[in-house]
Amino acid sequence: MHTRTLRANILLLLTAAIWGSGFVAQRSGMDYVGPMTFNAFRFALGALSLVPLVIWHHQRGVAAISPGVSRRFALLGPCIAGAALFGGVSLQQIGLMYTTAAKAGFITGLYVVIVPFIGLILRQRPGVGGFVGTFFAAIGLYLLSVTKDFTLAPGDAFVIAGAVIWACHVHVLSWLSPKLDGVRLAFGQFSVVSLLCFVCAFLFEDITVASLSAGWLPIVYGGIMPVGVAFTLQVIAQKDAPATHAAIILSMEALFAAIGGWLILDETLTPRGMVGCALMLTGMLAAQLWPDKKAAATA
Repeated sequence: MHTRTLRANILLLLTAAIWGSGFVAQRSGMDYVGPMTFNAFRFALGALSLVPLVIWHHQRGVAAISPGVSRRFALLGPCIAGAALFGGVSLQQIGLMYTTAAKAGFITGLYVVIVPFIGLILRQRPGVGGFVGTFFAAIGLYLLSVTKDFTLAPGDAFVIAGAVIWACHVHVLSWLSPKLDGVRLAFGQFSVVSLLCFVCAFLFEDITVASLSAGWLPIVYGGIMPVGVAFTLQVIAQKDAPATHAAIILSMEALFAAIGGWLILDETLTPRGMVGCALMLTGMLAAQLWPDKKAAATA
């Protein structure tokens, strides 16, 4: 294996591990502060951690917008992406108050399967892998989240809704990315998420110095590592890794979330839940490894 490819694989695996451990930090943070307060501070820290990259891009003369794109769009784009991201992370964070890090990690990963079907609305026909992946993921989700009494756990319902918005966010980014510098787009959307969460936190939650002091570790880790560091590692790694290859390794995020929940939070999955997770992971991989032939030929 080429040295640069090996380095990319290691960085991608590290990225997946950091993202997976982020679910543990998000779950732990709920012991000290409300979901909006947690997200407000962690995305503020995530945005601040990208400031050096923003400055570096500015010094290198990297264009903030593509030719033909208005400066007004440079402000509007991050606002649109940030609003979508705000919806996804808010529902996910609320759901984590009532479900485990392992289940949240696997359910959130459903966005990989949902993305092609949102594309149907945009007249983008999903490939065979999208249909096969949805079949396995649906069965897995049923085993993981629906009880024998045919009831859906409230926390899982929030995370499922969040996964749908995550999938919408992917389409928003695919529309914005060719038009705007990626680093500045990330910084802008993280800033928007933080601002919206701060507004909600001040309106609906109690923010105290004591609670922030007690929960500083998961807040700081959840902001700097999964948001700032992992994003940077992903950008570096994907310069030397094919998109499909990268997606397969990054989908291991769900597995790392389960391992972290087990090691740190003493969370366990029932045999039924484990089978569900395995089927969901199979569905995620099928959606990524079995692309539409026409789309692949065009690419």
